[in-house]
Amino acid sequence: MKTININLIFILGTLLIVSFSSEANAERIKDIASIQGVRNNQLVGYGLVVGLDKSGDKTKFTGQTLTSMLGRFGLTLPPGVDPKAKNIAAVAIQADLPPFAKPGQTIDITVSSIGDAKSLRGGTLLLSPLKGADGQVYAIAQGNLVVNGLSASGLDGSSITVNNPSVGRIPNGATVERTVNTPFSEGKELVFNLHTPDFTTANHMADSINNTLGANTAKAIDATSVSVSGPLDSGQKVNFASMVENIMVALDDAPARIIVNSRTGTVVINSKVRVQPAAVTHGNLSVTISENPQVSQPGALSRGSTAITPQSDVQVEQEKNRMFVFKPGVSLDEIVKSVNKVGASPSDLVAILEALKSAGALRAELIII
Repeated sequence: MKTININLIFILGTLLIVSFSSEANAERIKDIASIQGVRNNQLVGYGLVVGLDKSGDKTKFTGQTLTSMLGRFGLTLPPGVDPKAKNIAAVAIQADLPPFAKPGQTIDITVSSIGDAKSLRGGTLLLSPLKGADGQVYAIAQGNLVVNGLSASGLDGSSITVNNPSVGRIPNGATVERTVNTPFSEGKELVFNLHTPDFTTANHMADSINNTLGANTAKAIDATSVSVSGPLDSGQKVNFASMVENIMVALDDAPARIIVNSRTGTVVINSKVRVQPAAVTHGNLSVTISENPQVSQPGALSRGSTAITPQSDVQVEQEKNRMFVFKPGVSLDEIVKSVNKVGASPSDLVAILEALKSAGALRAELIII
């Protein structure tokens, strides 16, 4: 009986999803939120890349790593011998372990040189464990590197480098050895976390789920999380999560913000920015100083000497002050048009916005990045 109810809810939900899909400014829940606990896990490891064409490391710890590896295979180097093979490189290995990854599956890895190797092109990564934050081994990496970078040098010291030859990737280069437990199958509640916290959007999400699956199915916990009651059976929970992810939610507009990139001069103003009545004047003052030294040459019979007399020419130019007035509650389009009329540069625009903010006429959050 429980399975039949879930199937009926799924059919009803599908019909309602189709009806809601035509709403303007609506997105699927799976595009704006993720299930709590269902995430990637970062793995990191250390290993050796061999088979390089004399472009490997010259550091001592690479030789120590090689000695340690050979020792595990029963080969002991004579005392005092420091292997300095130029065809090996010490590397750091990183990978993302996706949720629900099972032993035997493969994942991509990125290999980066941590020594002074010039290039990893043509190298092969030897068997290396990948560990998680808890120190446990979750995958084993090995394989041939794919390096997009290229480096070449001449006898006279000239060199050329294309992209980054000290970083490479190995598609399907690691095999998963351990599963990461997730809270997905525990309990009957699923918590969806918004990518961008917003109280209104969280409330709209809870309302959309309740309208589709029935009252009191979902409730907003805070500006980020929405809790949804689901079935206990893990198989039914997968169908239930799929249905919830495809429910359409009407998004609320972002808060009024102005983003200014101080390094590039980029200014982004969203549509909710409003300006209260204010008058703005804009003008530029430029001062130009040019030096024209005058040479004084005495006559042939004169006992005087050649002298250089400095002469400065100072010019001041000032553009006509241009004043424009913002009417009450002007929109983004009017702001852009007004600023463009006075020919303000990005730096001038930032100064105008800061002045409006200080005057209390700018109804927006000004963020400098």
